[in-house]
Amino acid sequence: MHKEAKSSYFDMPALDVSVAFPQATPASNFPPCTSDYYQFDDLLTPEEQAVRMEVREFMEKEVAPIMTKYWEKAEFPFEIIPKLGALHIAGGTIKGYGCPGFSITGSAVAAAEVARVDASCSTFILVHSSLAMLTIGLCGSEMQKQKYLPSLAELKTIACWGLTEPDNGSDASGLGTTAQKVEGGWILDGQKRWIGNSTFADILVIFARNTSTNQINSFIVKKDAPGLQATKIENKIGLRIVQNGDILLKKVFVPDEDRLPGVNSFQDTNKVLAVSRVMVAWQPIGITMGVYDMCHRYLKERKQFGAPLAAFQINQQRLVQMLSNIQAMLLVGWRLCKLYESGKMTPGHASLGKSWITLRARETVALGRELLGGNGILVDFHVAKAFCDLEPIYTYEGTYDINTLVTGREVTGLASFKPAPLRQKSRM
Repeated sequence: MHKEAKSSYFDMPALDVSVAFPQATPASNFPPCTSDYYQFDDLLTPEEQAVRMEVREFMEKEVAPIMTKYWEKAEFPFEIIPKLGALHIAGGTIKGYGCPGFSITGSAVAAAEVARVDASCSTFILVHSSLAMLTIGLCGSEMQKQKYLPSLAELKTIACWGLTEPDNGSDASGLGTTAQKVEGGWILDGQKRWIGNSTFADILVIFARNTSTNQINSFIVKKDAPGLQATKIENKIGLRIVQNGDILLKKVFVPDEDRLPGVNSFQDTNKVLAVSRVMVAWQPIGITMGVYDMCHRYLKERKQFGAPLAAFQINQQRLVQMLSNIQAMLLVGWRLCKLYESGKMTPGHASLGKSWITLRARETVALGRELLGGNGILVDFHVAKAFCDLEPIYTYEGTYDINTLVTGREVTGLASFKPAPLRQKSRM
């Protein structure tokens, strides 16, 4: 039977968004920063200001033009890794070993500027730097620091950090991966899940339960270790550029020299999580700044009923509400850094900062989504992408609820993480 030829009309490629919608500029040409209304920059040192501007210029020039393509394909843009390495922000607060030795404020501001343009890139750096590198920096031996940190600081090697498991998310201290002592090293068995960077990491910082002491230890595992497998988690709706993976460890041998001597209980992870939780609190600050900047430009460019959208009262009210949230988030984040730098920050402080900031960020990006109308669901105009990327950040590094319970325990003196034991039979 003769098959009628299909018209080329049906096979045309999609129009470039700038041609299809010429009235507004897409996010590939990222808007200037207009969200620092209370001049937060004045609170930064000259060095911190310089880091902020260097990272901002890099992200707008190198990452903004390509992020939509990679986010849609859920692939990582490996070509930017050498450029990120040259930016010299990996290693954050670590001093020496080729690391920048930033103040925590400087490191937080850098994280926010990366997240302002792309939250996935920010998460990639956070996992590599504020989790894996920092664990080696705080808990590793001098030999381990000298061996691993310099190449990690240059991003010549990439690291991931394996704590979360399929059966242990919020209850991370109950992890089931085991480490059995054998002659010359350790045998690791278990499974990890949601581990960012794991599908291409050169080294994996893995937490496991010592079968002799029943305490948590940490190990550096090489990517080619026999028995190690890492596979990508598919079908995410947020942080699609981040390569989260499932890790299987089947009798993986780790030599004694790669056990981190400073991790001897779960409590030892807190000194790492204290810093990383501050960094995560700054991610939504950066995300909302980018959303506001995009909306601010869009409302002035897009016209309806003969006037720019910025001229309508309801749009101005929403824009100002977004701006108000960002100023408050910036100041809470800044104060959190200062508490850390003065040695006064508690786990409750960090948890309150992370939970409250992510809550306000969700509200802010939702307002931005409304302001962009139909274009608010297109990745091309950034807001839809940020809307989706914020959801995993709201959940990781402690869910909103878990973080409120950490603060609640601190202010009341009563822990409420576990439900009260259920009675076998009611007396009523």
